[in-house]
Amino acid sequence: MRTWFEQQWQQLGWAQCLLLPLSWVFLALTACRKRLYQCGVFSSTRLAVPVIVVGNISVGGVGKTPVVLWLAEQLLLAGYQPGILSRGYGGKHHGEVSACSAPVLFGDEPVLLAQRSGCPVWVHAKRVLAGQALLDAYPACDVLICDDGLQHYALQRTIEIAVVHRPRGLGNHRLLPAGPLREPLQRLASVDLIIESGDLPDSAHTLPSFQLQLHSAHWLAVSDSSRHATVDILRGESLIVVAGIGHPQRFFDTLKQQGLQFESRVFADHHMYTPQDFAETGKKTILMTEKDAVKCRHLGLENAWYLPVDAELKPIGHTKSLMFCVLGLLEQRNGVRI
Repeated sequence: MRTWFEQQWQQLGWAQCLLLPLSWVFLALTACRKRLYQCGVFSSTRLAVPVIVVGNISVGGVGKTPVVLWLAEQLLLAGYQPGILSRGYGGKHHGEVSACSAPVLFGDEPVLLAQRSGCPVWVHAKRVLAGQALLDAYPACDVLICDDGLQHYALQRTIEIAVVHRPRGLGNHRLLPAGPLREPLQRLASVDLIIESGDLPDSAHTLPSFQLQLHSAHWLAVSDSSRHATVDILRGESLIVVAGIGHPQRFFDTLKQQGLQFESRVFADHHMYTPQDFAETGKKTILMTEKDAVKCRHLGLENAWYLPVDAELKPIGHTKSLMFCVLGLLEQRNGVRI
């Protein structure tokens, strides 16, 4: 069913016409909800430190996690002490996440963030509670990065960064369930900064905008990240690629660009792997994303490799650097936004 919807979201046809009335209801509900927060009917909490929300207006993966990691690294270099908040999609527990935490308990992305960022990471479906708990545990923290949560208006924010993936992320430009959008496209006009993670738009944004490019080096062993393999080595192997992420085709395209030929297996986003998922791989070499590797390290896979990626953010047009804009907004704003 999910696959069918994702296919329909990329086009305009009879299915979208049938679902369009439900999209109008969804629009009315989301607009009313936001207005109730703005009017104070629903409570919205301001935390003691600035909050930077990195989110999106569509469902599915758009590249937020590499952006959050990049932002955390740059804030550390600028002298800040950032903390990271996450909903922990797919997890069962809330609380502090460490590099050794189990993804099945806290979610795959929070564990990945804890492993890569070196910053305190806290998970809770209610980001306000996550932020308060993190600040209590780490009083030196002076800025919070919220991974996702653009629509989580219960948490007031200082800076909004929207990550947009074109064309797949925006699809047919319609709201759920007729399209992939959580909020109308006009929502992008109210954020502070826009990051384009796919094709560049036909026309320039009026807001500062940046192009996200992902770079990778060596493949690392899932069971021991100190071991690495080059693309030249992998080209001579019989390969099977597994992916339990949003929009796995982007990952497959990256491997094809490296000259790799492989068999692919697609799992649901945030899929929690078990030994049975690899029972029929035989002696083939297994490749996966870093997000998948986080959930496979305990499985004892002998010949499995993952590809870590790092974000590069280039200004579009005459915009200053992303970090210049972020630091400027942090210095300028004494208040917060809803």
